[in-house]
Amino acid sequence: MKPSTFLAVGLASLPQAIAWGGFGHITVAYIASDFVLPETASYFQTLLRNDSSSYLAGVATWADSIRYTKWGHFTGIFHFIDAKDSPPSSCTVDFERDCKEEGCVVTAIANYTSRLLDPGLPAWERAQAAKFVVHFVGDIHQPLHTEDVARGGNGISVRFDGTQLNLHHVWDSSIAEKIVGGVRRAPYAEARRWADELSQGIRTGKFEALRGEWLDGVRLEESQEMALAWAREGNAFVCSHVLPEGPEAIVGQELGGKYFDAAAPVIELQVAKAGYRLAAWLDLVAKSIAESESDFGHDL
Repeated sequence: MKPSTFLAVGLASLPQAIAWGGFGHITVAYIASDFVLPETASYFQTLLRNDSSSYLAGVATWADSIRYTKWGHFTGIFHFIDAKDSPPSSCTVDFERDCKEEGCVVTAIANYTSRLLDPGLPAWERAQAAKFVVHFVGDIHQPLHTEDVARGGNGISVRFDGTQLNLHHVWDSSIAEKIVGGVRRAPYAEARRWADELSQGIRTGKFEALRGEWLDGVRLEESQEMALAWAREGNAFVCSHVLPEGPEAIVGQELGGKYFDAAAPVIELQVAKAGYRLAAWLDLVAKSIAESESDFGHDL
């Protein structure tokens, strides 16, 4: 279902959001750093030339920072996959239908993982690949990065606590920031605190019983199939929580009340899941490199 053209009227001046905003991406990275194995942390600290605890958080937004540059413009299409489905009656991601010839977030995760594992590439190219992987694993868990309607919600005008925004921005940033009570321009401290809370939930709290199934299908040799499954999982929330009454019904609506109450648990789930899965993925990468090279860090 395509929303009526009036959805986009007057939206040229509205913020164009990037997945999860910086706050969400940094939180995902901190969660991942909480769960990676010590040898994985050591490998990526060396590769990324950052021996602090923020070695992943520090590169989490890099892919967004370069996508609008002349050099990085080609990567813009890798941040999403445009599911041409019909929310709220039908939500699904079909790879052949939805992933463009130039690529999408599903192929990007597979491709940059492959580059990260390639010993023939210089360390700086593998470091770039690591930065892309950290970012795109976050992207694919944002439901509106797996949806085509109104450019992933960018073309749907709504209000959030009285401020006019687009729906994509609300799911990228507004809901997450409200969950924690607001964030500053450089949100590292707030992201670290939120990551602490979500990581605790994964270890012994509300996510503990779910974390095992989160890693179903996480295998290096099936990276594209795995990423597609993640995209479909996130896309299902478009029908249930993002556009439960359809794209036209949400236009102009205030989303800071009951809508927020329903959406906030989904945001928490997806951010926690992304961080935990990213940790497992990086562990597999580091293990594969260690097994294929007697001294896998010698050329970094």
